[in-house]
Amino acid sequence: MKSLAFFLLLAAVAATPASAEAPPRLTFLEQQLASISAANPGNLGFAALDLESGELVAIDGDNPFPMASTVKVAVAANYLAQVEFGRRSLDDRIGGQSARSLMEAMLIRSDNHATDLLLRDIGGPKTLQAWLGQAGIPGLRVDRNIAQLLRAERDLKDVRDSSTPKAMVTLLKRIDDGSLLQPWSRSYLLGLMGRCITGKNRIRGLLPAGTLVQNKTGTLNGYTSDVGFITLPNGRRVAIALFARYGSNRPYTIARAARVIYNGFLWASPQRLTSIGPSGWTNQFRSAQPQAVPQATAATPH
Repeated sequence: MKSLAFFLLLAAVAATPASAEAPPRLTFLEQQLASISAANPGNLGFAALDLESGELVAIDGDNPFPMASTVKVAVAANYLAQVEFGRRSLDDRIGGQSARSLMEAMLIRSDNHATDLLLRDIGGPKTLQAWLGQAGIPGLRVDRNIAQLLRAERDLKDVRDSSTPKAMVTLLKRIDDGSLLQPWSRSYLLGLMGRCITGKNRIRGLLPAGTLVQNKTGTLNGYTSDVGFITLPNGRRVAIALFARYGSNRPYTIARAARVIYNGFLWASPQRLTSIGPSGWTNQFRSAQPQAVPQATAATPH
């Protein structure tokens, strides 16, 4: 078993992309994520950003992946930005419902119709794309609404409506640091993300009970994703984007990557509150059974 573990670690090092950019103290985390990617028959993209230090770990971080319903974070942020400028209100009636109720439906239950109503109200995909461009977030594209995306022939490598893992964590960082939203809007958006009820077998799936997670999932046939924020026991926060295209048991793969990221940043933190180091947390998933985190099969983004 020890020889197998050593072989897997060597494979992880070999699989680490040539463009690896993790700081030295996070190299081991990068190798662990590379090992997960190498062991999966699909195509995985990971990015994790320490919101305090700015340290980034990424695997295939510049490759575009479908956003599916993770785009709803951007829709919500743009709507709230327009509220701040006095152009919109959460009490506005859109399609017979308040914007506030539509925001809740979009982010908590991943309601596609609510998303398209809000997206249309802010000016459509072009307006949202222009706002993202002005915010300086390259690598993230919004071309269609959800209904149009679902009607189109499915191509999981279509660059339309896609984001790289790095672009997604950049969006999350800009939301968190106040660059895009004022404190009230930020708190409101993160509060809704913290109430997300979809995809509990992804980022949340293998994290310790009670971990604060504020996330948004995305799903298409052959594709699973989850993006958001994890708060560590020491108070440090990490923005993560986990994309899984093709392959099998994608939710479990995302859950496993999220736990590795949680452990890796916690162990590397100067204020860590755990005695688990690299020699301890490398083996903790070996007894985990993928069937405990079942594969999602829904074709509708959520």
